Amino acid sequence: MDKSTDDTTTKRDWKQLHKSVFDRRKMSKRLRRAETVTTRHAHRFILRRLENLRASRQHIIAWLLMVSAIIAVIGLQLGVSSGQYTVEAAIDGGTYAEGVVGKLDTLNPLYASSSAEVAASRLMFSSLYDYDNTGRLRPSVAKGLTISNEGRTYTVTLRDNVKWHDGAALTADDVVFTIETIKNPEARVRSSLAANWQSVQVRTVDARTVEFTIPAYAAFPHALTFPIVPKHILARVPVGALQESAFSRIPVGSGPFTYRLLQSADGVSTHKAVHMTANTSYFGRTPRLTRFELHAYPDNAALVSAVKAHEVTAAVDVAIDATTISKTGYIANAYPVDSGVYALMNTTRGFMKEQPVRAALRQAIDVNKVRKAADNDLPALDLPFITNQVAGAEALHAPAQDIAQADALLVKAGWKLVDGVRTKGKQQLTFTITVPKNDQYERAAHELASQLAVIGVKAPVNVVDTSAPRSNFIQDVLQARNYDMLVYELPIGADPDVYAYWHSSQLGASGYNFTNYKNGVADAALVSARDRSERQLRDAKYLIFAKQWLRDVPAIGLYQQVVTYVHNPNSVSIVDGTQLVAAPDRYSNVSHWTVDRARVYKTP
Repeated sequence: MDKSTDDTTTKRDWKQLHKSVFDRRKMSKRLRRAETVTTRHAHRFILRRLENLRASRQHIIAWLLMVSAIIAVIGLQLGVSSGQYTVEAAIDGGTYAEGVVGKLDTLNPLYASSSAEVAASRLMFSSLYDYDNTGRLRPSVAKGLTISNEGRTYTVTLRDNVKWHDGAALTADDVVFTIETIKNPEARVRSSLAANWQSVQVRTVDARTVEFTIPAYAAFPHALTFPIVPKHILARVPVGALQESAFSRIPVGSGPFTYRLLQSADGVSTHKAVHMTANTSYFGRTPRLTRFELHAYPDNAALVSAVKAHEVTAAVDVAIDATTISKTGYIANAYPVDSGVYALMNTTRGFMKEQPVRAALRQAIDVNKVRKAADNDLPALDLPFITNQVAGAEALHAPAQDIAQADALLVKAGWKLVDGVRTKGKQQLTFTITVPKNDQYERAAHELASQLAVIGVKAPVNVVDTSAPRSNFIQDVLQARNYDMLVYELPIGADPDVYAYWHSSQLGASGYNFTNYKNGVADAALVSARDRSERQLRDAKYLIFAKQWLRDVPAIGLYQQVVTYVHNPNSVSIVDGTQLVAAPDRYSNVSHWTVDRARVYKTP
């Protein structure tokens, strides 16, 4: 079909449409019908449902309230059942970070001298015996002990499952090697350790048995707490080079924790930290902690800053006031140790040579005020040993303060009060109170000086900074006995044997009789007490010694020392009521320490 044909058809259709008539009635009818149908559908499917929704609103609200109540009841039930079947408790794992003041120059326990070094030694090394949390001696590497030959032969049997951290077995040879090293002067171990073993003979009986032959000494079992070192490693090192050997930096022990890393915080400060991991092959209980970090700070100020910043889980012997502790959220506990702080008087120097003067000084002092000045709640200590170590010692007491009696003693000795100062001829009664730099000791020393001033005695305080680069407190002060009165701490230990501090054989630079005290009665009592194993006889001898000591007044007992332990409340460490022989004995239950808490199911 061509284009002309299409055009013709289109014109014809258009003419027909134009001629058609539009029927308005039919269109209106159709529109009304569509409106009716639309309205009916809207009413049926929309409006009626809206009306039903309005009618159901109250039912819906009631249903929602019921569901909420059911959910609340279920939540309450879960909470109650959780309380019945679960409990918040300490959990295994985590890292325990403990802060302490002191240098950390060696990890070889034979050379440990600072608090930090001794603490690291106790965590990484073990001993034949140690102390439990009641302060009593207990076997550790040792399994048993027999005494024969009238108390002169001690035979120790070792456990058969003790291993060094490198997997080698710990045997009797290691014990004998350790003792021989301690006794060897070329090894240059700390003198307080070496002094205990010079008269002791030791030999290996077999791989699990060691025999000690000693002079009569009832307190010998307490000496078996020395740290054991590995022969298979150190036997290859020349004795004279032990202290400088690699072992002092990377030790191998047999204790509950193994060495991992020694870290210096930065290149400027002396803050160091030794990182340790739990010894999963430990012969005792495997530690619950995964890691232990021991942080050594240069001074108390640095340790306090670490506590405030929560850098550590706990801190030992940190001098911090209760208000600051409360703000940090930590908890502080104090534990008495078997150690006493004394005002030691040099009985061979100046005015201290005169017993009446020493007695008058003692009579003039209110020790209760000295204790309070040093630190609140310090236990009293009148005697040269811990009172509860000797039966009957609780009845012995130093005389109470009596200014009138002090005055009478001084006047009788020729010391009259002239213009407020004790004077004899052209001499004035004045002497120096020496004290190593320590806040607690310093407060005690200044309180002593203040009280002595009341009776006309001048006693200026001389503080010696033992941490100063050129300071040598031991050599220049202790060994030289270069003091009139010295406020100083004497470790006593778990046994009342204080022979080393008060027997006349211990006079001189190498001895520990720092007061140069000498008395025949005291000497005889001390020798007899350490030679006898019968408890009642030993107690009787120590009472004789203590009575003579109180009469002669070579020292004034100020207080029993305590260890302050500050720790995070979520951690579990030292058990309440623990009695410590020394500060490192806080680790007696370290295998049970934890650092984290969580809700756990109760066990039947």
